[in-house]
Amino acid sequence: MNKIGSRGMVTSESLLPAMSPVCHHFVVNRTDRLYAIREELRRAGKAGRTAEQLARTFEVSIRTIKRDITTLQHGGFPLWARPGPGGGYVVDPQATLPPVNFTEAEILGLAAAVASHRGQPFEQHARAVLTKILSVVDRPTRDRASALTDRVWTDLTGSPGNARVRRSIERALQERRVLVLQYQDHHGKHTIRKVDPVLIAHTEAQWYLVAHCQTRDAIRWFRFDRIQAAQLTAKSAASVPVESVGTPPETARALTDV
Repeated sequence: MNKIGSRGMVTSESLLPAMSPVCHHFVVNRTDRLYAIREELRRAGKAGRTAEQLARTFEVSIRTIKRDITTLQHGGFPLWARPGPGGGYVVDPQATLPPVNFTEAEILGLAAAVASHRGQPFEQHARAVLTKILSVVDRPTRDRASALTDRVWTDLTGSPGNARVRRSIERALQERRVLVLQYQDHHGKHTIRKVDPVLIAHTEAQWYLVAHCQTRDAIRWFRFDRIQAAQLTAKSAASVPVESVGTPPETARALTDV
């Protein structure tokens, strides 16, 4: 349960996902549920899980579970249906994580980084990594990490921004696809821009999509909070070298250099 301090701070007790083997209490949308189903099947091992068991665990219909399983299979996740009495869905053992060792301080560091990144690019992916780690470390380490997070507070009062826009930008950058933006400039003027994503940047307390604007035929910086909508197209984006953006500020670093 979150604890609210005298200055509106939220303790890091809420930074870690659920410590129980099944985190269905934290499933808030289909993307999260798909990931949780994968992890549940990984943990089940050779025993597998039936559609009925998964439906009870995630509090959805059997039809929904079967649709989710089909989505996972089409996405390349190695699972199959085991026919016959007592059958169910089983995941390939090679899809599980190998044994890993993390200290509670390392887990806390990741949890703090994830919490401070709330509402920022690739936040959901960072939370997925944290959940994967917690699913494979030993219980004493999880318990110590959970206790330690109560001693770190982070301010969560900032606006998380438009999650749909953020996800479209993430996918466009990953898949190198053209984006169509509905953008409001600093004068309040609304325009439609078709862009080739180059990079995302955080500077002066703002996140920007840096892209080649096909409308202006030039590199432009688009503030995330001014992007009203972002539509991912099927068209491949032009390959624009990062160097074309120019020289970054002295304080800027790519993640590979951090």
